[in-house]
Amino acid sequence: MTALELDLFLCRTDNFGVLLHDPASGATASIDAPEELPILEALERRGWRLTHILTTHHHGDHVAANVSLKERFGVTIIAPKSEASKIPGIDKLVADGDRFDFAGHPVEVIETAGHTAGHICYYLPEDKLLFAADTLFALGCGRLFEGTAETMWQSLSRLMALPDDTAVYFGHEYTLANAHFAVTIDPDNPALKERAAEIEETRSDGGFTAPTTIGLEKQTNPFLRAADPKIRANLGMEKASDAAVFAEIRKRKDNF
Repeated sequence: MTALELDLFLCRTDNFGVLLHDPASGATASIDAPEELPILEALERRGWRLTHILTTHHHGDHVAANVSLKERFGVTIIAPKSEASKIPGIDKLVADGDRFDFAGHPVEVIETAGHTAGHICYYLPEDKLLFAADTLFALGCGRLFEGTAETMWQSLSRLMALPDDTAVYFGHEYTLANAHFAVTIDPDNPALKERAAEIEETRSDGGFTAPTTIGLEKQTNPFLRAADPKIRANLGMEKASDAAVFAEIRKRKDNF
């Protein structure tokens, strides 16, 4: 099995576009389809032809180019079954626990409700890749548009259980703003302070902060650290449940 190649680029204002390419077969998947032109430019730059779109959820900034790319390339669009009525151009529906192959590479579907009711992530265990879209960001997580804090905490806990060396590609370049917030929640975390400084430098140079890893997020992302005693003390929530602490952090970020 050949190693997969990835291409990361920006779409719209701050969406990440990601192409996943198998050099042996030529199969190429776009993780979501935020905007047609940047995807076409990336394909041309790499000399790849699009064959699949792996859709994570129904929001317009993730499905806007589904139809146009399908008309142009005849791609196979895979999408969450529970959001089928809201996503255009679907060919294959998947749900939590389903598995399929992309060019011989196993893909597992993990339902991560919270940002939307049927949001899914795509996990490639043999490639140590997770496409988390708007569930898990670097130093952040998605807003709770269609789910509760309890639901999102359960979803994030599932992702935290993946191996620490799993590379995480996420849906938006929000990391600098997330870092500014994270240090207000976890001010005594030396790993977070170091990472925040690195992010400032990366973004000032125009670099991207994706991918991250599960292990790095567990060390520095306050949304994954609800059990940490220092964070609980900082919030005055020493005896609260993990889900309640997460809910307070999410509420504070919404108003930051």
